[in-house]
Amino acid sequence: MAYTTIDDPAIYFNTVLYAGNRPDGGGGSDNITGVGFSPDFVWIKARTGTKSHYFFDTVRGVNTQLNTNNTNDENVSNSLTHFLSDGFTLSDEPEVNESGHTYVAWNWKCETAFTNDASATSIGTIDTAGKVNNTAGISIATWTGTGNIGTIKHGLSSTPKWAMIKNRSEDARHWNIYHEDINNTHYFQFDTNAKLDDAGVFDDTSPTSSVMTIGASNRGNENTKSHIGYFFSEIKGYSKFGSYTGNGSADGTFVYTGFKPAWTLIKRVDSSTGGSWILFDNKRGANVLNPIDVVLAASNNQNESDWGTAYDCDYLSNGFKWRHDGSSNYVNVSGATYVFMAFAESPFVNSNGVPNNAK
Repeated sequence: MAYTTIDDPAIYFNTVLYAGNRPDGGGGSDNITGVGFSPDFVWIKARTGTKSHYFFDTVRGVNTQLNTNNTNDENVSNSLTHFLSDGFTLSDEPEVNESGHTYVAWNWKCETAFTNDASATSIGTIDTAGKVNNTAGISIATWTGTGNIGTIKHGLSSTPKWAMIKNRSEDARHWNIYHEDINNTHYFQFDTNAKLDDAGVFDDTSPTSSVMTIGASNRGNENTKSHIGYFFSEIKGYSKFGSYTGNGSADGTFVYTGFKPAWTLIKRVDSSTGGSWILFDNKRGANVLNPIDVVLAASNNQNESDWGTAYDCDYLSNGFKWRHDGSSNYVNVSGATYVFMAFAESPFVNSNGVPNNAK
């Protein structure tokens, strides 16, 4: 069997940088291209200025955004107006396209629509509809809550290791985030520091290759309210959802992924002062060579920061390695546990058995 089924990860995930081009309220629109495919999930963040993270997807449709750095419900605004064959179109919304600011857009391809009538298929107990890409291990599903413990078809053909779920209809509803490595009794929110324990979120039940259990929480299953879930399963050589232990040394922890990373999201799990969700990618920075040290945080609206050696990280041919002594909570404290979500720039070994080269 080949090491990986995805020799070119950029056909399923890609990062695009762009400059804002519209004065606030000035009208007009701009096409952002260079994605390399028609994206189904777009995550945009301003690199300059204090602006929110914006989630867009083709399941909820254009002009409907969610934010990771607050608990707002889905907001309908004139922002991302079209999904294109090689990108997307933005209006003059300052959070995503203001003159004088630079932005990053992380893009995933999902592509295949699905629907599930639970009573007809006997898969799950709550109807879902969405899109799925089993080759790349991603699905997006939406459903109407029942207020009771139930199961939803997530669309993937393998068990998701990471899921991000949000109530679309009501304000003051946190994200529910599942990660396999903290098990089914705990979950995360984007705006809180440590892992949390609430059986009302996932009913202390792990997902399967066909369904995910949703508890009675109003954050993921509020009666009559619309919800959205982003689900990810692991694809060898393309994506990895794991955990590691910090060593507190400038010769920091090495984390094996099986590929050269293009993007990583990292969170400490074992401390109430664990800090932000830290985002790195291979496109931002003065020369995008090692060390990678330009940081954004999914949990706040702050601008991109280069904190020198405080977040130095090497993206290697088969994983990533910290070059930081652990004085910051966020990435490499000795004995601390961290979870991560990572997507590839290139596999460690391609489908023909050819090894990758490090930077």
